[in-house]
Amino acid sequence: MLELTQRLAAAAEGGEPVLLAVLVDPGALPLQPGARLLIEPGGSTLGTLGDPALDAAAADLAADFFARRPAAHTRYFLEGTLRERSAEGVPAVYLEVVAARPTFLVVGAGHIGRALARLASFLGYRVAVLDDRPEYADPQLIPEADEVICGDFEAELERFPIGPGTTIVLVTRGHKQDELSLRTCLGRGAAYLGMIGSRRRTTAVLDHLRAEGFPEHELDRVRTPIGLDIGAETPEEIAVSIIAEVILLRRGGTGAPLYYRARRSATPARS
Repeated sequence: MLELTQRLAAAAEGGEPVLLAVLVDPGALPLQPGARLLIEPGGSTLGTLGDPALDAAAADLAADFFARRPAAHTRYFLEGTLRERSAEGVPAVYLEVVAARPTFLVVGAGHIGRALARLASFLGYRVAVLDDRPEYADPQLIPEADEVICGDFEAELERFPIGPGTTIVLVTRGHKQDELSLRTCLGRGAAYLGMIGSRRRTTAVLDHLRAEGFPEHELDRVRTPIGLDIGAETPEEIAVSIIAEVILLRRGGTGAPLYYRARRSATPARS
């Protein structure tokens, strides 16, 4: 039990994530409520829910949970291949990926950068904002940020920990600063790497990096221009469009409108 608790703490503090399965209700099975099972990204496990078949059912879902990181309260029907369905008397298992709070790194503390920091904080990210201008990299201007960094873009980004839990948005004051920042972030495995700018400007930046020998597959991962086309004009609206794209890619959405009306049969004309 101590080893299991220590592994959970390590995941929450920035170590490799782990899937936690907790037996909430044993249903008709002679199991102990509160039993816990940890499933590692590589498939190894620690602990048990008290039933090998139930352990296997949770392990089978691990890859999908690590990809989407949802929290779910799911019931499993213990029969044959453990089909998932709602039924009376079946055990209830809570599944959640335990991981450090994801980081949202905003490079550029102008109007759009500050709006992004507010939205990212609202969504539960750990927010870091970087700018090389002391009058912009001011914690009082960005109270929602967990960390405000003032310094050279390249030097600070080289020091900044970037990985699968990091979202990076480049919204500096100019294409030179964006290109320098992008060069430093490429190939470091960020969950999302986006750069603001027009198609002409961003294409030129990517062409420069391609000529320098950066791999095409890394350049293809750069989202640029960034955001969804919602007709955004103000800094806040632009920030919303960017955040919406981040969510879309993280959760696997389509961006299509959800508007729907059922077809109605034509009303017969009165004679």
